[in-house]
Amino acid sequence: MNPPDFLNMLKKALIHNGYVIESSVLADFLHYLELLSKWNKIYNLTSICDTEKMIFLHLLDSLSISPYLHGNNIIDVGTGAGLPGIPLALLFPDKQFTLLDARLKKTRFLQQVVFELKLSNVCVETKRVEDFHPTVVFDSILSRAFTSINEMLMLTQHLIGDNGQFLAMKGVYPKLELKQIPQDFKVLAVHSLMIKGLNAERHLVCLQKECSWEKSLPSSTKKAV
Repeated sequence: MNPPDFLNMLKKALIHNGYVIESSVLADFLHYLELLSKWNKIYNLTSICDTEKMIFLHLLDSLSISPYLHGNNIIDVGTGAGLPGIPLALLFPDKQFTLLDARLKKTRFLQQVVFELKLSNVCVETKRVEDFHPTVVFDSILSRAFTSINEMLMLTQHLIGDNGQFLAMKGVYPKLELKQIPQDFKVLAVHSLMIKGLNAERHLVCLQKECSWEKSLPSSTKKAV
């Protein structure tokens, strides 16, 4: 598919899903997807190789959680090819994003994306999440195809700030995983995500770590979800 056709397809998909995107951001979306397609042929960054599918399964899937981002300092753990972190960073240049992955080939690609797109609001880290101990904590912790919700909470809880939120992207409604949430955490909401042009279930689970004073309350007085 030549660039003009790809750009028109991207533009139509974004408009169809209700996004009003500035031309400069649209060009960056296109540039990112082209880089992903190019690098994917050598480094196998994602199993999705078709550029049209990348628009829906990668870009629009990432943007679908944009209404639920919490705060301005955000980390995407197990980011892989920069999903959802890169599309969200392009959409929200006023928010700071840290992209964390232990695989060097993934973070090398992300460093190239940051360089070519001149993303001043993105920091790339090559570390296992349990070994990452930054000097600041985060308002939102994002995960997409990373691990189970339970394990995600256990591995990342040292990264969350006061009143911070964990945002776990899932496919079908994660009924079993929700039953396994540790008692120290509470489910704030489970959002059903709609992506026009994609015939697949998508959900976002929003969680928060309970404060020490909340643990001491009788269960009957805690806010129901």
